[in-house]
Amino acid sequence: MFTKAISGFSTNDIEKAKAFYKDVLGIGFTERMGMIELSVDGQRVMIYPKPNHEPATYTVLNFPVDSVDNAVDELTAKGVRFEQYTGDIKTDEKGIARDPRGPQIAWFKDPGGNILSVLQEP
Repeated sequence: MFTKAISGFSTNDIEKAKAFYKDVLGIGFTERMGMIELSVDGQRVMIYPKPNHEPATYTVLNFPVDSVDNAVDELTAKGVRFEQYTGDIKTDEKGIARDPRGPQIAWFKDPGGNILSVLQEP
C-alpha cells in the first residue's frame, strides 16, 4: 500500500533552521509553504515552523559517517556543541559514546533544540 514516507519535525525559527542545515551541515533543501524540505541521500525530511514548538526529546535525525571523531571535530569547529551524557549512556570529553555493543555516536541539537546525531556504524 505505502511505498514512500516523508519524515518531519517542527522548529520555532525556520530562518535559523535554514542557516544551520545549509551552512553548518551542508544539506540542500527546497522551500515551500513556509517549510523547508531537506534532501538527504534521496530521502526527504520536512521541517516546519510551529509557534508552540517543543524540541523532540529523542533523536530525530541520525547521520552515518565514516569517522565519528572527524565529524565531531569538523562540526565543533563550526560552533556545534555536543551533548554530554553521564547516565546509562556515557559520553567522553568530545561527546562521543563509545559503547562496544553499538555504534560510536555523538548527539547535538539544531537551533530548535531537536536532537540530531552523527554515528559510525561498526
